[in-house]
Amino acid sequence: MLIKKTISLACILLCIIQGAYAQTSVEADICVYGGTSAGVISAYTAQKLGKKAILIEPGHHLGGMSSGGLGYTDIGNKYAITGLARDFYRRIGRHYGKLEQWTFEPHVAEAIFQQYVQRGGFSVVYEYRVKEVRKSNGRITDVVLESTGTPVKKDIVIKAKMYIDCGYEGDLMAKAGVSYAVGREDNKDYHETINGVQLMDGHQLPDGIDPYIVPGDPASGLLWGISAGKLAANGTGDRSVQAYNYRICLTTDPKNRLPITRPEGYDSTHYALLLRLFQAWPERRKLNDYFIISRMPNSKTDINNRNGFSTDMIGMNHDYPDGTYAQRDRIIADHERYTKGLLYFFGHDVRVPQALRDEMLTYGYPKDEYVDNGHWSPQLYVREARRLVGEYVMQQANCEGKVVVPDGVGMAAYTMDSHNCRRLVVNGQVKNEGNVEVGGFGPYPIAYRALIPRANECTNLFVPVCLSATHIAYGSIRMEPVFMVLGQSCAVAAAQAIDTRKDIQQLDATTLQASLKSNPLADGRMGDILVDNDDATHTSRTGNWQTADHGGYGPSYFKGQAGAGATFRFTPAITKQHTYTLYLYTPKVTDAATSMDVTVQDGKALKNITIHPAEIIVEGQTSGEWVSLGDYTFPVGNKAYVEITTPQGSTGTVTADALLCVPRGQTD
Repeated sequence: MLIKKTISLACILLCIIQGAYAQTSVEADICVYGGTSAGVISAYTAQKLGKKAILIEPGHHLGGMSSGGLGYTDIGNKYAITGLARDFYRRIGRHYGKLEQWTFEPHVAEAIFQQYVQRGGFSVVYEYRVKEVRKSNGRITDVVLESTGTPVKKDIVIKAKMYIDCGYEGDLMAKAGVSYAVGREDNKDYHETINGVQLMDGHQLPDGIDPYIVPGDPASGLLWGISAGKLAANGTGDRSVQAYNYRICLTTDPKNRLPITRPEGYDSTHYALLLRLFQAWPERRKLNDYFIISRMPNSKTDINNRNGFSTDMIGMNHDYPDGTYAQRDRIIADHERYTKGLLYFFGHDVRVPQALRDEMLTYGYPKDEYVDNGHWSPQLYVREARRLVGEYVMQQANCEGKVVVPDGVGMAAYTMDSHNCRRLVVNGQVKNEGNVEVGGFGPYPIAYRALIPRANECTNLFVPVCLSATHIAYGSIRMEPVFMVLGQSCAVAAAQAIDTRKDIQQLDATTLQASLKSNPLADGRMGDILVDNDDATHTSRTGNWQTADHGGYGPSYFKGQAGAGATFRFTPAITKQHTYTLYLYTPKVTDAATSMDVTVQDGKALKNITIHPAEIIVEGQTSGEWVSLGDYTFPVGNKAYVEITTPQGSTGTVTADALLCVPRGQTD
């Protein structure tokens, strides 16, 4: 059973008794709003840095999407995942018996977030949301919270020196009166090419599907889910928002499976367009043709949207970002009803092809997940809502590496990814509009200035989740591991602002960067020692190696041919004698060598190891895996090294990418 550390009810009642009509007042150094993955990491960081932190969560769960069903982690490139974000996936890995794990069950993730609360020792206020933000001279002085629980409790006033908005909606940011954007910018606004309206082929409906209730008769009306709006020119800006959905955790384990039942308010007409898609695709009779079904441990899933009609409730969320709490509740309920109804429809409607019905009936809700919420995720996947317009706006050029910011305090690496925004009639047929998936670039830095408002709007508010970025740049940045990285960066910056008594816009970015590098786990524990193949100071090579600029750890990796006799040496700089577990990153390549030889020199003796790359199993959205070389005690200096050799008697490609030295006991 998870233990939730909350502000003592007795303390709150005492405050109420002391002033019959007074609001409860709580003071802290740093107030973090939103118990998302970023929020937990941010509050933990602040507390570990000696500041009194308080975390506000409007619901009753922690972790946001990371514990809400998104177990198939959007990574992009592991090189971009640093600090406590990496620590989180290490702790997930320890649960499953690996170094790191990027696919996981919801309850495992939430338990680990709760462990951060317990180890950090900070308070969490559940079931309260922002009602009012008070400012004076450009600084937030108080945040008034209202109860979301039953029975309704008195308001709470939070008085803090610094505030960090880690919510998916940016509610604290908006009520603080800072500038923000909703929807899609026009391409010309930031000299972009894939923002605004985009009619592309991804997650699209095939040509020829009639949009009308009575085929060929516009007077009969449009099928449910199709907008009467007109398609604007490509690149046109608007206030459309990319579709939301639920990341669905189901199970195929009969012992842990509950049946998918007909939800209250079910309406089969909402899936009439899907029936036409079945007719258009007579050869597609697997659930994986209509859902992205990613396998999680213990026979569970993370199910996401696939193709033209799936879990995305396209066009039904446009009022969500700026909606009232009541409006949002209705939108959330509509999404839950639609999604549960979709699952039920697949399994029970006789018009669904038999093969699809039979396969759907092998799935059910897991008994051991979301046990206090009907075995359904409490977190709607709010992919994008408001976006800060801050000191700097991240843009397409930043993602593509054409413009590199000097004040990076985190990295992103995922494809510029937008789900569809609208479903409408184009040339007499139904089409989805808004999907964009453009990648091919390496990790890039995210500006500190993109996490803070303009100086004339607020000087003590950080926004690491609804950060300052255009719609299409946000589509690359908006990943859970990145949010955790940025949450940590904001907490470190907040602590520095308190210590130096400076406005957040006046902080020195290089000092912040140095602190993040020297204290990556926020508590003084030793960080990893990483030697990447691009590190010319700590690597050397002989023979013929070719550079591959995509699919490895970091910006690139090297490829050599087995039997060529080439070598690649990693020489870590050891500043403290310690026992390390060594790992080599091995990218998955199609023609992997049957074997590769590795030599470890610990400063005293050599150890020879043979790795079989073709046998390495890569799990999740990642390009490769860390392969353990064992534990070694390395002396101070550069006497120790790890060397890869392209061996004689083997065939195929040998890779040289990165060496990782993990201090023993780091995640204890």
